[in-house]
Order: sequence, then C-alpha cells, then structure tokens
Amino acid sequence: NTQNGAQGLDINKMDVDVLEQIHQMGGLQLVMPQAFAETDCGALADTGRTVVEFNLTGESVELPIMGGNTYNAMTFNGQVPGPTLRVMQGDVVQMTLSIPADEVTGHGNDMHASQMSATYFDSVNPGETSQYCYIAESAGVFKYHCSGVHLAGMDQHVL
Repeated sequence: NTQNGAQGLDINKMDVDVLEQIHQMGGLQLVMPQAFAETDCGALADTGRTVVEFNLTGESVELPIMGGNTYNAMTFNGQVPGPTLRVMQGDVVQMTLSIPADEVTGHGNDMHASQMSATYFDSVNPGETSQYCYIAESAGVFKYHCSGVHLAGMDQHVL
C-alpha cells in the first residue's frame, strides 16, 4: 500500500494469465514524472513557469502554552505552525531556509509536496542559508516540517 491509500501490485497474488497479458502489452514501465526530474533552481527558472519564492528562517523560540508554562519550540519564521505557503499547480517552488548565526541548532526543511527524499535537503547549520527548488506537480494540501539527516533530536524538531 502507498501513503495515499492506493493498492500496491502484489505479484505473488496475481494470476499467471494477468502477468502474461501485461507482458503481451509491453510490460510495466515505471517513469519518474518530468516535474521531479529537475531540481536545479536556475534550470527551473528558465522554464517559463511562475517561480514562487519562500524565505523561511528556522529558529528556536520560547512560546507560551496552557497553564502559564512555556515550550521551547523550533519554528519557521518564529511561529508554530509555520507560515502557509501557497502555490498553484505547475509553479516552481523556490525554498530558501536561513538559520541565524546565534541559533543553538541546525534546522532543515522537508516539504511533502516536493515528493523528494528528506535526505535531499539536509540540515542547515547556524549562520548558513540553503535553497532548493521543485515543480509543484501534485495538487493538494501538504505539510512541511523541520528535517535533516544529521540533526540531533530530530523528533523534537518535528514535534
């Protein structure tokens, strides 16, 4: 099963005749959609598509919670949840993440709409800025969150 609830193809449960029919039709070909094949910001800017720029700052802030307590939150632009990022299907998303030099930890960004692996956009260390681009091919509402393969306490970032 996939994340969107679609059925997977279990070859062990398939009828031999079905497999032969697939073979006779030329077989199955798995193709990466063209939108996800290019991620270079310069190349995507030259496609004639609308480029929508998002500039986020990853920072830790102390936020008030119920009962008069506070919570040390890892935020985008100082807020939880982070800002709503709106694009039209087919737009180029240009995501720039900056981490202030005085930030205590690195941050990352995992945008589920990109359908790229979280390893593609690794952690950004304090005092650094990083950028990535993709085409918003899939329509829908998607979450994004802090991510980074080399970040300690990754669960705390996402929570």
